[in-house]
Amino acid sequence: MSTKSKSDSYAAAGVDITAGYKSVELMKQDIARTATEGVCSDVGGFGGLFAPDIAGMKNPVLVSGTDGVGTKLKLAFLLDKHDTIGIDCVAMCVNDIICCGAKPLFFLDYIACGKNIPEKIAAIVKGVCDGCVQAGAALIGGETAEHPGMMPEEEYDLAGYCTGIVDREKIIDNKTMEEGDVVIALVSSGVHSNGFSLVRKVFDVENADLTAPVEKLGGKSLGDTLLTPTRIYVKPVLALLSEVTVKGISHITGGGFYENIPRSIPDGLCARIRKDAVKVLPIFDLIAETGSIPERDMYNTFNMGVGMSIVVPASEADKAVAILKEAGEDAYILGEIVKGEDKIELI
Repeated sequence: MSTKSKSDSYAAAGVDITAGYKSVELMKQDIARTATEGVCSDVGGFGGLFAPDIAGMKNPVLVSGTDGVGTKLKLAFLLDKHDTIGIDCVAMCVNDIICCGAKPLFFLDYIACGKNIPEKIAAIVKGVCDGCVQAGAALIGGETAEHPGMMPEEEYDLAGYCTGIVDREKIIDNKTMEEGDVVIALVSSGVHSNGFSLVRKVFDVENADLTAPVEKLGGKSLGDTLLTPTRIYVKPVLALLSEVTVKGISHITGGGFYENIPRSIPDGLCARIRKDAVKVLPIFDLIAETGSIPERDMYNTFNMGVGMSIVVPASEADKAVAILKEAGEDAYILGEIVKGEDKIELI
C-alpha cells in the first residue's frame, strides 16, 4: 500500500483516503483470524482469491447469498457500539445458504459511511470477523466507501456476501419430505436482525432509555437485548447433516413463521406448528405488550425465539435433537408435517 497516496482536494470534498488505509491496517489482525486453507490472497488486492477443496465431491455446486443488517444499525448508532453488528451481517448470509446444505467458504463485506473513522470501521469489521470464525468462512475482501453528503457522518450501512459449496446430490430441496416428518426448532438469541422498523416504533428507541435494567428482560437493558447478535447455526447444522437425513431447513428472518417456514415445504404438505411448544423469548412478550401487537402479527414479523426450523424423519427426530444439543443448540420438537395446501398452520 502506497504511503504517498494523499489528496488534499479530495479531503476538502469530504473523503479522506488516508483514513481508509488506516482502517485496513487496524483490521488486518482480525481478518487473519478468519483465514482458512483455501485463501490465496492478502487483503488489499483488487479481488479475493479462494481455492475450494472439492475432494470427495462428485458434482460440487457453488451457493451464494447476500444480505444486510437493516435498521438494527440504528441501535448501534444510538448505543455507539459497533463491534457486534458485523456478526449479524455474516449470520444473515451464512444462515441462508446452510438451508440448502452448503458449507460457507468465504465472505466479503461492504461498508458505506458518512465519514470514515478508522477505529469505528475496524470495530465493525471485527464483528464481521467474529461471525466468519463462527461460520468457518474466510473474510477475503471487502470495501469501505466514504459518502459525504449522502448520509450523516456518524452513520453507515453494512452489507455482506458469502459463497459456499455443496455436492449436488446432497442439496436439501424438500423433494423427499412427507406426512409424518417432524419439525425441529433451533432457539434464537433474540430478535436477530429482522423486524427492527417495528421494534423501533414500539419502543420509540430514539427517545427511550436503552441502558436501564428491565425486569421483564431478566435485568438486562433494552439496548443490550435488542443489539444481541444473530445466532449463527452453520457448524451445528453441518454436524447434523453428516449423521441425519434432513429434508428441509428454514432460516426464520423477516416475515417470521408465516413467510419463512413455507419456503422449505413442498406443495401439498403443511408444517403444523404447536404454539404451546414455542419457547417464546421475553423480548417478544415485551414487544407484543408494549406495542399491543396481535399474536398473528408477531408470528408474521419476528422469529419469536426460533431462529431456524429443520424437518427430519420422525424416526430420526430424537437423534437429531441430541446431535444439535451436543453441538450447543437448544433444539426441541416444534411440530410435524401433515397434508395440506397452506404450507403452515399454527395451532
